[in-house]
Amino acid sequence: MIYRALQARQDALAPLRAHAKGMAGWLGPWGLAHPLFDGVRAMRAAAEVFAGFAVTQARPDFGIAPVRVGNRLVEVTEEVVAATPFASLIRFRTDVDTPLPRVLVVAPMSGHFATLLRGTVQVLLQDHDVYITDWHNARDVPLAAGRFGLDEFIEHVMRFQEAIGPGGHVLAVCQPVVAVLSAVALMAEDRNRASPRSVTLMAGPIDARQNPTKVNELASGHGIEWFERNLIAAVPWRHKGSGRRVYPGALQLSAFMQMNMDRHLKAHQDQFWALFDGDVARAAQHRRFYDEYLAVMDLPAEFFLETVKTVFQDHALARGEMMWRGRRVRPEAIRRTAIMAVEGEKDDICGIGQTMAALDLCRSVPVTMRRYHLQTGVGHYGVFSGRRFAQAIYPRVREMIQANEG
Repeated sequence: MIYRALQARQDALAPLRAHAKGMAGWLGPWGLAHPLFDGVRAMRAAAEVFAGFAVTQARPDFGIAPVRVGNRLVEVTEEVVAATPFASLIRFRTDVDTPLPRVLVVAPMSGHFATLLRGTVQVLLQDHDVYITDWHNARDVPLAAGRFGLDEFIEHVMRFQEAIGPGGHVLAVCQPVVAVLSAVALMAEDRNRASPRSVTLMAGPIDARQNPTKVNELASGHGIEWFERNLIAAVPWRHKGSGRRVYPGALQLSAFMQMNMDRHLKAHQDQFWALFDGDVARAAQHRRFYDEYLAVMDLPAEFFLETVKTVFQDHALARGEMMWRGRRVRPEAIRRTAIMAVEGEKDDICGIGQTMAALDLCRSVPVTMRRYHLQTGVGHYGVFSGRRFAQAIYPRVREMIQANEG
């Protein structure tokens, strides 16, 4: 019922948004700078704001711009180097003769597509050969592909790390830090040749007991049965994954927006006035953000429920109780992989100390190979995107990778 209601709402609004978009286009030529045309400009701005606020489950393009490597500007092309029904491993290939450090970026499977890390990839490409986990929308994965839970997520991280080969590095953003640290620990214990030389964990809940946020309190405030009963739905027949149980991305988006409703309302009010005033640059910036933010993907139910219970309720990794297919995960088995934790001072999703906890868990890693960076003045998204990431955080990440390259 949940999914059908969400789908019905989107279906009902689609023609209205299309009509509003057409009206905005038709009124555009009449937006003249004269008081008599203020009403027309207001109608056009309102129509465009309404048309632009549309949830979609279509994956946006990465659209990585040419990047400056050394003294020249090089084009970037996408190449799928490995794939499963649930994910593709994408390499951002650049025409560079000199071998660069290989970095696997593990994107969160948290309701948005991996394209949310477009800015992260763009910055990393200056000095690295970059790969990313492009998680597939669960509603498009047939039931015949089987289950996808936390164990399968960890397995994908290990498989993709092996695909890029020995001597690589891994960078995890937000939710997957627990899975990535688990994968690195398992590979280290098995003496896997593809074990990464360094792992960077960015704003993720290694130990969600530290400085809990509203997100942590919500996850721990109900039993897992409540989540299954109220948030899980079956994909309708019209999609490839018909019958698969999922946590609908639109439902998660709604929950996130309600946490900061005042901020989103103000953003759209500002967009109205930007369009009214003809501020093209400001309006375009708003569109870019919300085109990405409103593109959502469904999560496999087993992955969502297992993540909530294991990471946010049982705190299994932090307590030394994390299991992978009946095998205990031992972060202390990591000895030769450098580790860096990055946090944001104003992060309202992952509190200070939650990611830093990884440094204590990896007690067999020499102190000289364990690093921590707390970035002042940034919230959650600022840890891995935007100006502060490019100018203050990235140089620390690059330095750590280069220090452990070769």
